[in-house]
Amino acid sequence: MQLALIGAAALTTLPALSLAQTTPAATATSTQQASTAPIPLRDFFRSPERAYYRLSTSGQWMSFMQPAVGDGGTAKRMNLFVQAFDGKQLVGEPRQLTRESARDIGGYFWKGDNTLLYVKDFGGDENFHVVAVDVKSGKVTDLTPGDALRAELVNDLRDDPEHILVSHNQRDKRVFDVVRINVKTGAQTVVAQNPGNIVGWQTDHAGKVRMAIASDGVNNTLLYRDKEDEAFKPIITTDFRTSVAPALFDFDNKKFYATSNRGRDKSALVLIDPAKPAAEAEQLVYAHPDVDVAGASYSRLRKVLTTANFVTDKPGEHFFDADTRRLMERLRAKLPGYEVSLQSATDDEQRFIVAASNDRTPGARYVYDRKSDALVKMGDIAPWLPEARMARMQPISYKSRDGLTINGYLTLPAGKEQAKNVACVINPHGGPWARDVWGYNPEIQFLASRGYCVLQMNFRGSTGYGRAFWEASFNQWGLKMQHDITDGVQWLIKQGVADPKRIGIYGASYGGYATLAGITYTPDLYAAAVDYVGVSNLLTFMNSIPPYWKPFLDQLHAMVGHPERDKERLTATSPALNADKIKTPLFIAQGAKDPRVVKSESDQMVEALRKRGVTVQYMVKDNEGHGFANEENRFEFYEAMEKFLAQHLKP
Repeated sequence: MQLALIGAAALTTLPALSLAQTTPAATATSTQQASTAPIPLRDFFRSPERAYYRLSTSGQWMSFMQPAVGDGGTAKRMNLFVQAFDGKQLVGEPRQLTRESARDIGGYFWKGDNTLLYVKDFGGDENFHVVAVDVKSGKVTDLTPGDALRAELVNDLRDDPEHILVSHNQRDKRVFDVVRINVKTGAQTVVAQNPGNIVGWQTDHAGKVRMAIASDGVNNTLLYRDKEDEAFKPIITTDFRTSVAPALFDFDNKKFYATSNRGRDKSALVLIDPAKPAAEAEQLVYAHPDVDVAGASYSRLRKVLTTANFVTDKPGEHFFDADTRRLMERLRAKLPGYEVSLQSATDDEQRFIVAASNDRTPGARYVYDRKSDALVKMGDIAPWLPEARMARMQPISYKSRDGLTINGYLTLPAGKEQAKNVACVINPHGGPWARDVWGYNPEIQFLASRGYCVLQMNFRGSTGYGRAFWEASFNQWGLKMQHDITDGVQWLIKQGVADPKRIGIYGASYGGYATLAGITYTPDLYAAAVDYVGVSNLLTFMNSIPPYWKPFLDQLHAMVGHPERDKERLTATSPALNADKIKTPLFIAQGAKDPRVVKSESDQMVEALRKRGVTVQYMVKDNEGHGFANEENRFEFYEAMEKFLAQHLKP
């Protein structure tokens, strides 16, 4: 089981509701293409006028989000709207269903044709609630009320019109029970109570809780039962370095597909018989020779496995199903030059929401009708951003000082692809057990538009490159992981791209730690640094994690270090405890309600520098958490960052 405990700063949503592929989009007009005036900063970071399109299960309704004033507020937040859809176009006027005023809605999905379910947290605390809104009456019901409660979707129970399965930690903040909730009344029934060591649940296609993952901190045990009224039995036990992650049951609900790296370096898609769970009995379904298989997709209607998913330089897929292959080939032929993905479908799988994007635009959204072969454009998400003026993200690789191949992406200012000796920003990702992926990124495009080259690298520990590459990061915060970043900077200088006197570093979360480590341990390398919700002290960080991370604490100690056994090393690699080495101009931004990297991490960094008389620019937002979600706060942060970088890097 792989952790990504402090991911890149972003609005976190329930896992099944991730909106990662529905960021704002762009199509250029001829006027925009001809313009050479700087693109306004706010155009990169403003909320889309309309986005997150979803079809109801029958296709008679189209939902979307757009900025609107909520109850008791004055600022516009992303709220839910619904409009009739006749299969070709929207009909009538859109109707606003939600009136959230404090924060944007975190994600949503349809339950039948009459109910929308969405998630919200409070000030960035990541204690997400699942909320239902009746499409006809507009009645809003918090299905998971309670203070400091965090809820996660387990199964949407598509065949049950009134219920969903949710896990939440209302009974015990450290663990999650599974409950069946009536979406009309909010009534709850416990389906599976957590004995205290369960860190994940898995249902079959009938919505029955059939598997669970138990952890003692460093060893994980996959538990299985044939029926919901039976006791769980252990079938597979591994240490945390070995992953057997259930993806879905087969369509007889007897075996299950999983991504597994038992006996191999790269995770593969396998089929496991619970009666014969040994590694040698795994049936290999698909393995990529170079990268991990990340997961699988399937057709609920036709009951077939459709694709295995992975990421090389770009996201990729392996088709199991000829029908799905033909569908995607047809869509890609209609949308050349764009990465195409399906974001929503009707129950009969005849109509789909299609997203088309690339590295220079988050794209447009369409409805595709399979019977008529018609592709109807719903709209560009951010038409004010001219695609023709955006910069290309180029896959690159270089060698670390100890011989590892480090993959990444280099973005040069548009029209200056042969530029030399330019100001550059190094942008290490969060996680750290995550990775950067090719595609549209508003931060990268903004920086490139201001004349900076931007280097992103998937340093050791980044996911997707196999077990050995991941394990190479263990106990290497501030050491070899940091060397990979430094080696990327030196590679960029040797290529002649970067002016060695005008290199900055900017990162969020773990990337914020890497930023602080960079100016602490290589103080002459960077001319400016921006730390966004970053860890500064590895000893205090270990003691401030949320209660629901406690089951993973032993694993965190094994991967990062133990506060007592490894105190000397953790002290030496904590920037706040070595602030006397820092001389680079620094800007820090922090959300006061951040549950992952608490405010004291930034406070102590600022205090340590100010004691030396060093001026640190410090921005704190009381209504934000692990990254700034509210539009006005995003604007203020990036405007301050733009001025700060321009002052010190002179692009």
